[in-house]
Amino acid sequence: MGVDGHKGLTFVAHSGTLLGTMLKMRLQRTGRKNNPSYRVVVTDSRNAAKRGRSVDLLGSYDPLKGRFQINAEKAKLWLSRGVQPSDTIYNFLVSEKIIEGKKKNVLSKKSPIIDEAKIKAEAEAKAKAEADEKARLEAEKAVAEAPVEAEVAEAEVVAEAPVVEAEVAEEIVAEVPPAEEEKVS
Repeated sequence: MGVDGHKGLTFVAHSGTLLGTMLKMRLQRTGRKNNPSYRVVVTDSRNAAKRGRSVDLLGSYDPLKGRFQINAEKAKLWLSRGVQPSDTIYNFLVSEKIIEGKKKNVLSKKSPIIDEAKIKAEAEAKAKAEADEKARLEAEKAVAEAPVEAEVAEAEVVAEAPVVEAEVAEEIVAEVPPAEEEKVS
């Protein structure tokens, strides 16, 4: 028997903390087939979850009924001693307001938590950006067409202008007396 009264495990107590081990607060399955229930235990991280060699029993969790019970004082005591909670236990402690913090993603990295509000906001932002881009392109197209129309109008004016200049030149030539024409040549 060890120093702390447990068989096979020897823990050395030093100023309220357990040395020589890495303790974890985690769930231990106790239910039957197709009827899960769990204990919330503090155990050595090297122990198998089903082995039953836990240091302390803190509470229980029944997923079928959605009931989670934990002794908050014991949980705070173990956390103050340096026990590391599993991600699921951490989320339960946050939801029970035993500890403060943000919940952790307990799903695998291949299937992260889906934040529907964020996805909807991103979709709306993308749609707005596309609409703004479309409006900008239409405005540029309108601006590009306006100078073309102005150039066509100017071309018509320019095409009419040489005719006017030719008529003015003919009038000037017609006004010059024939005697001066011989001098000019």
